[in-house]
Amino acid sequence: MTQQSLWQFITEQQEKLLTQVVQHLGLTFLSLILAIIIGVPLGIMIARKRKLSSPVLGVAGILQTIPSIALLGFMIPAFGIGAKPAIVALLIYALLPIIRNTYTGITEVSPTVIEAAKAMGMNKSQLLFKVELPLAMPVIIAGIRTAAVINVGVATLASFVAAGGLGEFIFGGISLNNTNMILAGAIPAALLAVLLDQTIALVQKSGYQLFQKLKYIVPAILIIVGAAYLFTSVSKNSIKAGFTPEFMGRQDGDLGLRSVYKLNANPVIVNDAIMYKAAYEKELDLISGYSTDGRIKSFDLYVLNDDKKIFPPYFAAPIIKTKTLEKFPELEKTLNLLANQFNDSIMADLNYKSDELHQTPERIARDFLVNNKLYKPSRKGNSGTIRIGSKIFGEQYILTEMYKMLIEGYTDYNVETKTGLGGTKICFDALVNDAIDFYPEYTGTGLLVLLKPSGQTLKEVTQSADKTYDYVNVEFQKQYGIQWLKPLGFNNSYALMMRRKQAEELKIESISDLKRYFEK
Repeated sequence: MTQQSLWQFITEQQEKLLTQVVQHLGLTFLSLILAIIIGVPLGIMIARKRKLSSPVLGVAGILQTIPSIALLGFMIPAFGIGAKPAIVALLIYALLPIIRNTYTGITEVSPTVIEAAKAMGMNKSQLLFKVELPLAMPVIIAGIRTAAVINVGVATLASFVAAGGLGEFIFGGISLNNTNMILAGAIPAALLAVLLDQTIALVQKSGYQLFQKLKYIVPAILIIVGAAYLFTSVSKNSIKAGFTPEFMGRQDGDLGLRSVYKLNANPVIVNDAIMYKAAYEKELDLISGYSTDGRIKSFDLYVLNDDKKIFPPYFAAPIIKTKTLEKFPELEKTLNLLANQFNDSIMADLNYKSDELHQTPERIARDFLVNNKLYKPSRKGNSGTIRIGSKIFGEQYILTEMYKMLIEGYTDYNVETKTGLGGTKICFDALVNDAIDFYPEYTGTGLLVLLKPSGQTLKEVTQSADKTYDYVNVEFQKQYGIQWLKPLGFNNSYALMMRRKQAEELKIESISDLKRYFEK
C-alpha cells in the first residue's frame, strides 16, 4: 500500500478540517470575549480596592494551575458535554492574564497624570475612560493576547468532551498511529495561535485609537464565528451519537458502519473516559463502547447486535520485544501465568469493580491473583527493572497491576509502571523506542491500527480470533522484533450501545435497526 502524504490527507479531509477550524475558533473566541467581559471589570475593581487584589489574583492563579483535562472533567457534572464545559474551562484559563494585566496597567498610570486629571475636574468615570484605560490599554491588550494564545492551545482538548475543534484530528491520530492526522490538527492549531497573536499585537501597537475604531467590529466577528461554531456542532439526528477518536478511523468502527451498514451516524467525538456517563445522563444516545467494560452493567446499557459482523472477536495479550525476553529469561514464563485465566464475563466483572465500586486497580489485581492461587509476596529483588506501560483506561490499569505483582512475586526483578500513556501510538512508540518493556495490547488494534494490512489480507485473517493472533504475531516479529505472548482468554472488541430503556422504547435490537433514525 502506498503511504499517503500529508497533503493528500488534507485534500481528502478538507471539509472536515474546515469544520474543525471553525469550531476551534468558535471555542477560542466565545471563551475569550466572555473572559474579557468578566476579567477587565474585575481588574478595574481590584485596582480601585487594592485589598481585594491578592485574593482575586490568588484565586485566578489557582484556577490557572488546575490541569486542563481535570478542569474539563470538573465541568461535566455541571454543564454536561459539548460546548458549555469547554467554553467555561477556557474562560477560566483566560481570566488570570486579563485580570492581572488590567490591574497592572491601571495601577502603573503615573500619579502625576491622575492628579492633573483631577485638577481639571474629571470625576471617577471620566478619569477611568479618558485617562486610565487609554494609558493602560497596551498592557491590557497584552493580557488578552496571552489569553488568546493559551486558549488556542487548550482548545485542542475540547474534543475530550465532544466540543469539536482540531483536537479531534490530533487525538484521533494518536489513537490510530496516523502521523498525517496528528499534523493535520497540530499545524492549523499552531498557525491559528501565531495568526491570532500577531493580529492582537497589531492592535496593541496601534494603540487606543485603533481599539476605539474596532471595539464594535471585533465583538461582532467573535459572535459570528461563535454562532458558526454552534451551528456546526448541532446534531440533526433524533439519536445523538458519540464515538471515540480511535473508533472513527477503524474498519471495525465508524468506517465499517459506513461501508457495511451504510450508516452515517454523524457522531460527535468524545473521550472514552466520559462517553458511558454521557449516555447514562442522556447527553448521548448511542456510543461506541468495549465489550468487556464494566460500565455497561453500571449504567444499564444495551449492546446492539452486530448482525453484519463488523466487530470480529480479538484477543488481549502482552506484547514485548524478543531481545527483552532474552535479557530477562524468567519473564516470559511469569507473564504467561495469566494466559487463559480470563473470559469476557470475568474481565467485565473486574472492570465493574473499578468503574462502579471504585476499587483500586491494586486491590482488584491482588484479589484476583489470591482467588486464583497465583499471588506471592514481593521478593524485593534487584536483578534488573521491568517497565510496564498501559493505555489510559481501567482494564489496562488492572492488568498492569497483576503483571507487576506476578513479576515481583515470582522473579527477582523490580517493576516500574508507566500507566496512562494515552492512545495506541504513544504506547507502541514507547515500546519500540525502549521507553517501556511491554504493555497489554489487543490483536485487533495490532492488526488494524499498527499493521494496516490490505483489504484482502484483512478479510482472510479476521475469519477467526486465532487467525488474527497468528498473523499479528508473525508480522510483529518480522517488522518490529516484537512478540505477542499467550492470550489472556478474554475478547475485548468494539460494540455499539444505548440506554436499555431507550432501545426498548424505540424497538432497536441490532445495528441495522438504527438506520431509520439517521438521515440518509
